[in-house]
Amino acid sequence: MDDVWKVLAGNLAAVALIVSIWTHLSYRFYHLPPKLRCAGLGVTMGLAAIASMLLSVRFDVGVIFDLRLAIIESAAVFGGPGAALITAIMAAGFRLYLGGAGVAPGLTAIALVFVLGSSLWFFAGRKPLSNAPSILSAAVLAGCLSITVLALLPQADFQRAVDQVGLPIVVLNFATTAAIGFFLAYFRRFTLERDILYAALTQAPDYHYVKDLKHRFVVANLNVARHNGRMRSSEMVGLTDYDLAPKERAEQLMAAEADVMRTGQALDHFEEFLIEEDKPPRWYSTSKVPLKNRQGDMVGLAGVTVDITEKKLLEQELRSSRNIMAQAMAEMSDGLAMFGPDGNIVFCNDRYRELFPKSAYARKEGAHITDIVRATVRNGERKDLPIDLDEESIQAAAKTLFINKDEVIPLADGRWLSLRTRVTEDRHVLALVSDITAMKESELSLKSFAEQMKGLAETDALTGLANRRSFDDGLQREFEAAKQTGRPLSVLLIDVDRFKAYNDRYGHLPGDVCLKSVAAAIATGVRRSGDITARFGGEEFAVLLPNTDGDMAIAIAEKIRTSIRKLSILHEDSEYGIVTVSVGATVFTPLASIGDPTELVERADLALYQAKNAGRNCVRFHRLADDYARDFA
Repeated sequence: MDDVWKVLAGNLAAVALIVSIWTHLSYRFYHLPPKLRCAGLGVTMGLAAIASMLLSVRFDVGVIFDLRLAIIESAAVFGGPGAALITAIMAAGFRLYLGGAGVAPGLTAIALVFVLGSSLWFFAGRKPLSNAPSILSAAVLAGCLSITVLALLPQADFQRAVDQVGLPIVVLNFATTAAIGFFLAYFRRFTLERDILYAALTQAPDYHYVKDLKHRFVVANLNVARHNGRMRSSEMVGLTDYDLAPKERAEQLMAAEADVMRTGQALDHFEEFLIEEDKPPRWYSTSKVPLKNRQGDMVGLAGVTVDITEKKLLEQELRSSRNIMAQAMAEMSDGLAMFGPDGNIVFCNDRYRELFPKSAYARKEGAHITDIVRATVRNGERKDLPIDLDEESIQAAAKTLFINKDEVIPLADGRWLSLRTRVTEDRHVLALVSDITAMKESELSLKSFAEQMKGLAETDALTGLANRRSFDDGLQREFEAAKQTGRPLSVLLIDVDRFKAYNDRYGHLPGDVCLKSVAAAIATGVRRSGDITARFGGEEFAVLLPNTDGDMAIAIAEKIRTSIRKLSILHEDSEYGIVTVSVGATVFTPLASIGDPTELVERADLALYQAKNAGRNCVRFHRLADDYARDFA
């Protein structure tokens, strides 16, 4: 009986691998027509059915049991009759090839499942089942069909088949259908979310883009692509400024970007006048912010460029003719004010006062800049001017009026204003105020989007811990550091005891909840800066402990084991009655003769294996220096 469970579990693993490969390939080839994608799913499920038959349970001469029925039903209810037909043909063809006494019942079962699965597809409105109740219903149907088709066997073999493989066949066909359904539903939602985020970025106004450390475009919106002679945003990916601009211009842009990434200081509203080949001269305002990952490492930059030509032309017109300026002031959407050499307002438009509602009463013709600053401070209008600012500081702030500058002003009501002041030859001052709240929010949203994308690449979606790739990167980095400094480096591998039995009894969703609780307990037990807690795979977790010797590693491992046990999560199939973990620990020291960090993980895995053999719910330690394994229960 145990062999049947093992073989069918291996079946399920092979099917899961093939379906996983298909989902990733389908995302890569998203541009294919729906019919070809449907055919691709059918071929994938067909290959999964063939793999299942190759790994089948041999019941009698020419009679085999596997998971092909669940696979064919999944192809129908999650891909439609077209995909199911391809899967059924491939499965039937391979069953004919295998031959034997079970061919006729096997082909009959394939046809029956194809018809029922296709009927369920039409009953669901000709669309894939996507919610949990419908997926579980399909899984229950698969389990029922798997036991029902046993009646196709001769009467003498029917009861023996039910006794020997009935329960495993029902459970594993149910699990296979549920696993395929939930995985495909999750991947469809994940793909939709990524497509929405990508569309939001690429179709945003102005010129938005993200670059990596090598100044290559990672994401760019449609405006950037068309400005550079490309029809699609995707054509910008991987290009640098050397591919788009003359060498001198490209070097100038890269030098500015390198300075942003080197210093970590954002380039804020950098304005420049550009004369480009075959294009009219334009003014642009560019802001670029450095992007860092969750560890604080620089990973690139995000930029937004705004065409401000119209605004610059307006400023030039204002300076050239006071009458034209007065007319423009009444029509423009920005605030405009002119100060005389004595610091008094000569004139200002209504918009200028509207942008500063708390100090609008002080912003009138004849008012002195010092009185305006006092009113602003007294009413707490600007975040950068505290309400308790002393008189000396107020006088100093007023004197900055006569300095050419571009600054961004954060207001207490959450708005952001761009203030540009220009001093004329006769000491008059022109102040132009723009509400840039939307642009600022766009900049912050773009930065948040880039950080989220980075987080998705390094974080396990279920537990919120670091993922395997992030752990491997940290292990390589800390291993090299440990070799150079001579400091110890410890690794813990933590495995949830009898987790498959937990999933079989309680289901995959409670299993996910269990993994989240275990992950939270592990993260709580490892709080030092520099430690890395990761989901290593399935129900296995890993902890990287820099500058930690063996005794301390064992203490931390015991703390984790105890805290998980104290969760008292019910586990009726465990010898302890609750969810427990086994922990394998090892430590790298200068005495250890290993040159590859993977060996460190292998030794921790060996210690974990010993913990499992010792009855689980314990800690085992493996010392690298003398290849000595130490028990610590």
